Amino acid sequence: MIPVPDAFSPSYERARIKFLEAAATAGCAIESFNHPLKGRDGETLAMDVALDGDAKSERMLIVSSACHGVEGFCGSGVQVFALHDADWRQKARDAGVAVLYIHALNPYGFSHIRRVTQENVDLNRNFQDFSRPLPVNEGYRRVQPLLLPDSWPPDADNQQAIQEFVAREGLPAWQAAISAGQYEFPDGLFFGGQAPTWSNQTVRQVLGKYVGHTRFVAWIDLHTGLGPQGVGERIYAGANHRETEARARRWWGDKVTSIYDGTSTSALLTGLMWESIHDAAPKAEYTGIAMEYGTESITEVLDALRGDHWLAQHPEAPAELAASIKARMKRAFYTDTDLWKGQIVSQARQAMFQAVDGLGSC
Repeated sequence: MIPVPDAFSPSYERARIKFLEAAATAGCAIESFNHPLKGRDGETLAMDVALDGDAKSERMLIVSSACHGVEGFCGSGVQVFALHDADWRQKARDAGVAVLYIHALNPYGFSHIRRVTQENVDLNRNFQDFSRPLPVNEGYRRVQPLLLPDSWPPDADNQQAIQEFVAREGLPAWQAAISAGQYEFPDGLFFGGQAPTWSNQTVRQVLGKYVGHTRFVAWIDLHTGLGPQGVGERIYAGANHRETEARARRWWGDKVTSIYDGTSTSALLTGLMWESIHDAAPKAEYTGIAMEYGTESITEVLDALRGDHWLAQHPEAPAELAASIKARMKRAFYTDTDLWKGQIVSQARQAMFQAVDGLGSC
């Protein structure tokens, strides 16, 4: 085991090195899927996979990071710590559970300190059937004119218009309109895309190769940006089926929340990544959660996202302004304190132990 702070990294490049070194030291089978673009500092980008355990095991736990790139600072730390955690690794082996770590689902966003992929797509809204009509977000149509003003920071008129919307309809309505996902504005926030992204296709390739034979699969996908700081909300990540949701609560506790009944801090979403598991392993019994760790207030997080999208549309912005926008973006999704990191690791570790117990009971 290593000190908790040592598992976390200040950059994607360093996080990748730590993950690969930890996986190699643990004797994991490692495979890398290289991204077509380079990182912010010219580094190689990749979705890296480490399998700890028997590749033929019928019981598998997936632990994934950086679905929303910048959130990888948190998720990578959890994965690196787990690979150094002898007690945890022994727990999984004794239960006959193989653990598949998928590091940097969206390496481009991780490196560039963005939440979106290189296509400006929210990966967790991108798993749609694009041969069919896509969902329409009427709420986003209404707020779109307010989100990306001509100048940054927003002027007084823009701030007042947003305050009036929130006062009239409430902060949850503002959050839902923006974050539920939209498929009409390619340069906008929470854009779900018009086709599968590189990350979408690569995730499916990974799952098809490593998970297709399994009978029982659990998935913990690590996120940040919603809820009280340091608190890991366990959001049910599966179909709107009572039996599957009940199983998630048996494994991870009665405080598991759901987007379907309004108990989650997340809005109701579609095009979610977990849906790909049923294509990869159609005969497997699947149970999953998203671990959503709080950082800043929802207002601050959304404003940080607005600034980052504005910057992407204004590459001519002064260097000092660009740096401040990126620093704010990183703070919104990663609290760089030892206390926060300790909270993140302890809660993730508990959820992982519970997942192995749940898989062992199947």
